Amino acid sequence: QVRLVESGGGLVQAGGSLRLSCVAFGRSFSNYAMGWFRQAPGKEREFVASMSWSGGNTYYADSVKGRFTISRDNAKNTLYLQMNSLKPENTAVYYCGAADELTGAGYDYWGQGTQVTVTS
Repeated sequence: QVRLVESGGGLVQAGGSLRLSCVAFGRSFSNYAMGWFRQAPGKEREFVASMSWSGGNTYYADSVKGRFTISRDNAKNTLYLQMNSLKPENTAVYYCGAADELTGAGYDYWGQGTQVTVTS
C-alpha cells in the first residue's frame, strides 16, 4: 500500500521556523516529482513548493519565496519543507503529494496532512 506520511507540524509564533517531513512508503518514487500544498480553513488547497525527482528543478509560490526551502533525500524516500519567518497567514494543513514525471498526469498520491499554526 502506498502511503505518504507528513510530520513536523505544530504551533509556532510568528517569525519562527518549522521543518516538515514527508516519508513515502510502499513503493519507489523514482521519477516522481514531489510537492507541498496547503489548505487553510475555508480556502481551497494551494500550491506551496515542488521539486523534481533529480532535484534539479524547484518551484515556489510567490508568497513563500525566500522563506521556505524544499528539499528531498531520495535514498530515504523523504521530502522536506523548511519554513522560516513564518506568518499567521501560513496557518494551514500542509500536504505532500507525488506526481509521476513520466506521465505528467498530476499528483497521484497524497498524505493525510500536518497542521501548522502560526500565532501573532
